[in-house]
Amino acid sequence: MTLQELRYLVALADTGHFGQAAEACFVSQSTLSTGVKKLEEFLGVVLFDRSLKRVMPTPIGHEIVESARRVVEEAARIRELASYAKDPMDRTVHLGVIPTLGPYYLPHVLTLVRERHPKLRLLLREEMTPHMLAHLAEGKLDAGLLALPINDPTLETVPLFVEPFLAAVPAGHALARAGSVSLDELAGAGLLLLEEGHCLRDQALEACHLEGLRNEEIRATSLETLRQMVAMELGVTLIPALAGATRPMVGDSITLKPIAPPGASRTVGLVWRRRSPLAHTLRRLAETLAAGLPPDTLAV
Repeated sequence: MTLQELRYLVALADTGHFGQAAEACFVSQSTLSTGVKKLEEFLGVVLFDRSLKRVMPTPIGHEIVESARRVVEEAARIRELASYAKDPMDRTVHLGVIPTLGPYYLPHVLTLVRERHPKLRLLLREEMTPHMLAHLAEGKLDAGLLALPINDPTLETVPLFVEPFLAAVPAGHALARAGSVSLDELAGAGLLLLEEGHCLRDQALEACHLEGLRNEEIRATSLETLRQMVAMELGVTLIPALAGATRPMVGDSITLKPIAPPGASRTVGLVWRRRSPLAHTLRRLAETLAAGLPPDTLAV
């Protein structure tokens, strides 16, 4: 039983396809298939059900794949730990970021990261929170920038800053003339939300003490679409402060108002797997991100 054969098992379980698994392992399909078959013969069990359209692990195969995944991760950890003797910040980090944060936060902070860690290479991917958490668990992402809390004991979490929410209302709306807008007023004025899967949707519902909205006919697919809907006087919404500061409102058709006390906000943090071989690198990155506090936000 070799480490390479264990990599084949993990790749096949993740892709469900011999060809795709072979591409992921940079070998031919026949090489991967032979390696999996050899391992099955060595262990004396069938690891995969090949009769299905998507190749799936058998019950014992699933248990063995999870053990193999831990072995492969530990092998990668050993290689990474050895490389720390050179420079922990001279490496590539695959970083996920939620769509309601990335375009508004990253331009502000990446300059500081580049100044402090010129050898650090960030490969950025915008993903909604559920997908990001799944990819963190699978090792496809090294870390994620998202809204807290994240209740997962396998993840290390470092809060970075608190981002207030603002009320976005049509310029001609009665609430646009108020000094501030209460959450009750916002909830009663036709609250527009993002579609299911966006953490900002859940944050808005929680802030307004709503479990859900009845007769919700329109949902936006992005924060920019949400702005356009407010500009068309279809309703009102909550906008994160960074998004309000870095993107001009649609013409003069939207007014941003502070939320009346106690207000509403979200805490943004950096998360990564507790046993990640990049843990030291990511702690240093978190320190830099926390030091570059964006405008219109608060320290944790």
